[in-house]
Amino acid sequence: MAEPQPDSPVAPATGRRIAGLALPALGVLAAEPIYLLFDLAIVGRLGALSLAGLAIGALILSTLASQMTFLSYGTTARSARFFGAGDREAAVGEGVQATWLAIGLGTFIVLAVQIVAVPLVSALAAGGDVADAALPWVRIAIVGVPAILISSAGNGWMRGVQDTVRPLRYVVTGFTVSAILCPLLVYGWLGMPRLELAGSAVANLVGQWLAALMFCRALLVERVPLRIHPTVLRAQLAMGRDLILRTLAFQACFVSAGAVAARFGAAAVAAHQVVLQLWNLLALVLDSLAIAAQSLVGAALGAGALAHAKSVAWRVTIFSTAAAAVLAGIFAVGASVLPSVFTDDESVLDAIGVPWWFMVAQLPIAGIVFALDGVLLGAGDAKFMRNATLISALVGFLPLIWLSLAFGWGLLGIWSGLSTFMVLRLCFVCWRSFSGHWLVPGTAARG
Repeated sequence: MAEPQPDSPVAPATGRRIAGLALPALGVLAAEPIYLLFDLAIVGRLGALSLAGLAIGALILSTLASQMTFLSYGTTARSARFFGAGDREAAVGEGVQATWLAIGLGTFIVLAVQIVAVPLVSALAAGGDVADAALPWVRIAIVGVPAILISSAGNGWMRGVQDTVRPLRYVVTGFTVSAILCPLLVYGWLGMPRLELAGSAVANLVGQWLAALMFCRALLVERVPLRIHPTVLRAQLAMGRDLILRTLAFQACFVSAGAVAARFGAAAVAAHQVVLQLWNLLALVLDSLAIAAQSLVGAALGAGALAHAKSVAWRVTIFSTAAAAVLAGIFAVGASVLPSVFTDDESVLDAIGVPWWFMVAQLPIAGIVFALDGVLLGAGDAKFMRNATLISALVGFLPLIWLSLAFGWGLLGIWSGLSTFMVLRLCFVCWRSFSGHWLVPGTAARG
């Protein structure tokens, strides 16, 4: 095959090219957590009851949305192959089908949650005033689910055609509008109605639908057929099934870890939560490189450039490992200072050392794992990723979590479980990458 040209979908994966995809993707990943912190700060001034209501509502919304990430990751894998093969219309067509899927699934979720909202909120909030505060927020905010899923599908196909700048612009625009509206509607400023907690939900809704409409407009501008193709939808759902099961395995692990940590006292669970949130933040940085790997690997395989796909895998893994090593160094050097940024409670600071050093040790491993996750997801190897994650969770993480509870190992046992989980995933993705089974050329993604 001819050497890829610098402006082609399979151009050399230079540091500049990888960064050009990864940095905007990082912005998209970081936008929501940043906005949620702002939303919490606004609602927090209404008092503890409103804050608790927001926490319950946000838990429901984020849990539902997180199960649908296949609309982004699965669509990227399929779209990128067509883009690499030089068929932009088919690449964007994957986005059309994913958007129809988003509308259908989103509408179903809205109806289902509206029907079960009262018992669902009551169960999570244990009834009482918190449930009463959360219910109106949930009923309003859930209407934004189709918009969230449309944006997820839009991110998917745009990453597939190696455009991560427009999604950042759309997402930031939506969150900016929400951020402007939130205090106006919560507090009734500038003549707006004072809606209090419900105002937060309305502000969320407006921003989400604005971003979704921008993604829909991007599809229309491409002038591709908008009709539904059942065969493509079925293929996307098949990949979605595997990615949903993978996501459920992650959630089972982290919910179990939090539940067990809570049984070792307030200091233990607080220390666990601080380090876990830091871990999640650092994972966003590494995930952005994984997204670049997805897009570049998918395009290379679509073009039949297997050697180039392997080159991309190596390069992104090296970049990700180097970034993770730098982060590990920063948090190792700052181990005596940085924890006090998050708390001044001596009991929490005493407990935080154990998970902190586990996090530092895991970061270089995570750099490799996350990069190769991106490589294999870009290849559409969703079935293998599902099995690897489930086995790692069932064999590594969950047994150690529950043994920690039984034998009183505390945070040492919990974070040993997380480390075992990461090491097992490392073994799986490295074996798969070296095996070459993921190097399947053409436009048909695996799974």
